[in-house]
Amino acid sequence: MTDTPAARGAATLPFDALSADCPSRSVVDRLTSRWGVLVLAALRRGRVMRFSELRRTVEGVSEKMLAQTLQGLEREGLVHREARPVVPPHVEYTLTPSGEEAAVLVIGLVSWAEANTEAIVRARASYDGRRTA
Repeated sequence: MTDTPAARGAATLPFDALSADCPSRSVVDRLTSRWGVLVLAALRRGRVMRFSELRRTVEGVSEKMLAQTLQGLEREGLVHREARPVVPPHVEYTLTPSGEEAAVLVIGLVSWAEANTEAIVRARASYDGRRTA
C-alpha cells in the first residue's frame, strides 16, 4: 500500500482545509482556481509544454494570468519550470509527481463538468426562470 494522503485517509491528516487558518486551504484555492485546473489538465495532456503552447491550449487565459498561475503552481511544487540556456530563451513546463496526482483529481472534476453540462444548463434556466417570475 502506498503512503499517499488518499491511502492514509483524510481523518488522520493534521490539516483541515475547512479551518480558516489551515495552510492546506491555499493549496485547495490554487488547485480549484479556474486557470489552475485548466493548466494542470493541459499539462497532463501535453506532458512537456512551452508557455506559448499552454497559452494556445488554455483558450481565454491572458499572458499575465498564465504567468501568475504557473508561478503559483510552481511555488506549490506542482509544476516544474525548466529554462534552457539558448537564445531566444526556451522554457518548458511539466508536472511534478505531486502535480500529476493533483492533475488526475482535477481532470476528474473537469470530466464530470463536461459530462453534466447539459443538465446544469437546464437547472440554471429553471432557477433563473423562477427568480425572474
